[in-house]
Amino acid sequence: MYIYDEYDRRIQGQRVTQFRAQMERYLDGQLEEAEFLPLRLQNGLYVQRLAPMLRICVPYGLMNSRQLRKMAHITRTYDKGYCHISTRQNIQLNWPQLEEVPDILAELLEVEMHCNQTSGNCIRNTTTDQFAGVATDELVDPRPYCELIRQWSTFHPEFAFLPRKFKIAVSATQEDRAAIRVHDIGLQIVRNEAGELGFSVFVGGGLGRTPVIGSLINEFVPEQHLLTYLEAILRIYNQFGRRDNKFKARIKILVRAMTPEVFAEKVEQEWQHLRDGSATLTQAEIDRAHSYFTEPAYESLDDAAAQAELDTLASDNKAFSNWLKRNVRDHKKPGYAAVNLSLKPTGIAPGDITDRQLEIIADLADDFSFGEVRTTHEQNMVLADVKKADLFDLWQKAKAAGFATPNIGTLTDIICCPGGDFCSLANAKSIPIAEAIQRQFEDLDYLYDLGDIDLNISGCMNACGHHHVGHIGVLGVDKKGEEFYQVTLGGNSSNDAALGKVIGPSFTAEDMPSVVQKIIDVYVEKRTEEEPFIDTVNRLGIAPFKERVYAKAS
Repeated sequence: MYIYDEYDRRIQGQRVTQFRAQMERYLDGQLEEAEFLPLRLQNGLYVQRLAPMLRICVPYGLMNSRQLRKMAHITRTYDKGYCHISTRQNIQLNWPQLEEVPDILAELLEVEMHCNQTSGNCIRNTTTDQFAGVATDELVDPRPYCELIRQWSTFHPEFAFLPRKFKIAVSATQEDRAAIRVHDIGLQIVRNEAGELGFSVFVGGGLGRTPVIGSLINEFVPEQHLLTYLEAILRIYNQFGRRDNKFKARIKILVRAMTPEVFAEKVEQEWQHLRDGSATLTQAEIDRAHSYFTEPAYESLDDAAAQAELDTLASDNKAFSNWLKRNVRDHKKPGYAAVNLSLKPTGIAPGDITDRQLEIIADLADDFSFGEVRTTHEQNMVLADVKKADLFDLWQKAKAAGFATPNIGTLTDIICCPGGDFCSLANAKSIPIAEAIQRQFEDLDYLYDLGDIDLNISGCMNACGHHHVGHIGVLGVDKKGEEFYQVTLGGNSSNDAALGKVIGPSFTAEDMPSVVQKIIDVYVEKRTEEEPFIDTVNRLGIAPFKERVYAKAS
């Protein structure tokens, strides 16, 4: 993983000192709220419903055990003993004291972490597949390119005050696990007919008030021109993006207004001035980025023997078997596996994790996965390099710590924003809805029979819970001061990206478990053999689900 060099340490140290002075001036009344706003935002600091919220950057979701232990210390010392994993793979503190935020930034610096550009109208944390580097369907490891984007975009003076926030995601796999088509820029790593590496570029995706699936504007940008092409896109956005209305300021609005074809033409014209400029990647620079992501010290293992032992253990232990099927993924190296640590036990806010649990995961990472861990878009964590021979031992320890709920990919593996319990923008609570639905579907055998279903919940139209692209999406809405919930069906964040369709009028919080149950009942009745939920919805449309949900009891 990337390790700070002397330049990183110096500039990050200066950043902490700078923000400490800005905070002191603000608290002393020397800075007005409007003056302090952009300063705090670009250091990840929000003002929420009950307390400040600090968003800590986890570049492309990768941390080491030392950083996890520091996070445990910070949550215990400066917060209420827990933190939250966001859908952008970052970590959020919900209860820091305003005057202590500079101290938190200083402590983060000790372990090469920061809060740079986790908010504000700038380029945010670049995200990718949580299985990057170990995925069996991977063309190349995308993390070096994420790191190149991070280094290029951090403190870039031209893109510090964009019309609106800007998000980039990178995928290098056959199955898109980075949701690249719902990002401002989505990059798919590909090879052309000559075998050269490059990027297919999608622009103008995004959720929120105006959800849009991104448009392909260039099928192949050569590897060395990654940054120059991104710079051309950002320049066109900076020049033509609206600044008079924040609800129409995202690049998705600009692309739609221009049309993707015209936008692509303008980018091409701008790129001609940049493509051989200083941001062109040399092979030495590409190699430098790759050098940070060398393989750990894998052993030469007998995969067949390890798998046979696992099969024997699984045949004697149903709980272990369930966990293997749901929480463990294939690995590119024989004898190894990637393990999802579920942060979705019923009764716990999805993505929340305590200080003690952070320390336990740090221990698990040291003992089983070369000291590294990844945060995921789905608000879970991953140990990417576990020997198959160690899986039973890991499962027992994960189960004791509350990380072995065997529900990854199922209806209860819910993506959920903090909602009205914390966020000042939310129209309704999200966390209680998630728990009520989880309790409705506690029967694991029934859950497994249903198969993979993405259920996403957002507390407002900002769509931090990505409800638009959930197979089942739930949106909190306000009706004359009362909390209600709108339901969508058919969303998808993967290769066949799609926006869900609203099935009809909204529901009360008390209705939501039965509403989801009725939707599932239609699926069970109408599916063909082994047909996934999303395929049934696409085949039938929303009409039969709508009819069942709104049918009056006889």
